[in-house]
Amino acid sequence: MALIKSISGFRGTIGGYPGDNLTPIDAVKFAAAYGSWVKQQTEKTTYTIVIGRDARISGPMISQIVSATLQGIGIDVIDLGLSTTPTVEVMVTELKADGGIIFTASHNPKEWNALKLLNAKGEFVSAEDGSVILDFTEKDNYHFADVDSLGSYTTYEGAIEEHIEKILALPLVNTEAIKLKKFKVVIDAVNSTGGISIPPLLDRLGVEYIKMYCEPTGHFPHNPEPLKEHLGDICAKVLEEKADFGIVVDPDVDRLAIIDEAGNMFGEEYTLVAVADYVLSKTPSATVSNLSSSRALRDVTRGYNEVYSPSAVGELNVVVEMKATGAKIGGEGNGGIIYPELHYGRDSLVGIALFLSHLATQEKSVSALRASYPSYFMAKKKIELTPSIDVDQLLVEVEKLYANEDVNTIDGVKIDFEKEWVHLRKSNTEPIIRIYTESYSQEAAEELADRMIAQIQSII
Repeated sequence: MALIKSISGFRGTIGGYPGDNLTPIDAVKFAAAYGSWVKQQTEKTTYTIVIGRDARISGPMISQIVSATLQGIGIDVIDLGLSTTPTVEVMVTELKADGGIIFTASHNPKEWNALKLLNAKGEFVSAEDGSVILDFTEKDNYHFADVDSLGSYTTYEGAIEEHIEKILALPLVNTEAIKLKKFKVVIDAVNSTGGISIPPLLDRLGVEYIKMYCEPTGHFPHNPEPLKEHLGDICAKVLEEKADFGIVVDPDVDRLAIIDEAGNMFGEEYTLVAVADYVLSKTPSATVSNLSSSRALRDVTRGYNEVYSPSAVGELNVVVEMKATGAKIGGEGNGGIIYPELHYGRDSLVGIALFLSHLATQEKSVSALRASYPSYFMAKKKIELTPSIDVDQLLVEVEKLYANEDVNTIDGVKIDFEKEWVHLRKSNTEPIIRIYTESYSQEAAEELADRMIAQIQSII
């Protein structure tokens, strides 16, 4: 059981004692802190927050508690109900709200939930603003509204449909070409809100689909992180149905993974690579991904004589770098597509539309498309943390060991070797050290990761 308070929001397991887990009392404190921060941003008579949730079992409880608390602070609440993270982001600006909260723990198992906090631009709050909100939670210094100044509560239907309309209106979404191809796909929405957002998008694009785990019950049929070891069912189903490919999303629909027609992973890293290839072919620009993402995006970007820039891990950091470089496409190698023509947030729905547009203009299968890109292989492992481990000092020791290599320390420690790299960083969402490696073969990537784990354990 755990509770993680960070500049990116509040995440924890449901139940237990306040301060140790995400309990109703903690949810009230976090909501009051965020509401207090919102009211600090501008001096006005009314404030509005948009909220939405994935299908987690704890979602209605947390949503109601937070909503009532915001009303108590004097803030009007617009509740989208079951929704996706990118939909809430889009609707913050569409409804001219002062911020937004998404109730989702993303890829974490069902016992987890979280409050993801947005600013008035529908983007995750900055590190500086996150620190201010954290400070509010420590001081418990909230000012609640009097009875005549309580906030209102309204529901809003049709947000997902509005999000889809905006996607279909994008110049690079080639609806006609997609319809002509008569694609057939399989969807795994892990029994969350991908099941109520992906089918209507595909209906509008003329794509036939077979649904798997598309009922938004919150009972995840497998580990919700869209990694190869969790996706055996859809891989088999794509083959059985003779589908063109499979679509997999996480519970809040901001990560997109593709399964090729042979039932093999296209590769989470290559979702962004393929979409970027398409976007760059139409609108050349810089690209951005985080330090833990594949070199393949860099290679594709340079193929268009454009500049690739790495950022620290985290959607917020990618967005900051994209704005600084004018990148028209970017994201994270975990399947997170950020297309600022729509909004600055990871968005599987726009990723699906752009991927289909790309595939529709290619005379090749999904596996052949994957084979057209530089071939790198990644290993993603982790080390569980204990309170006695000084992670910052541990990373300093690793940096010293590889002082003669190309080392980047903007986020943990990344060591670039000639043909491979390793990135070590403390997770913002779980009590672990993440170890990502990339090399010229899967065996080499695994071996490099295991070697680093052994080295770290020897230091500990």
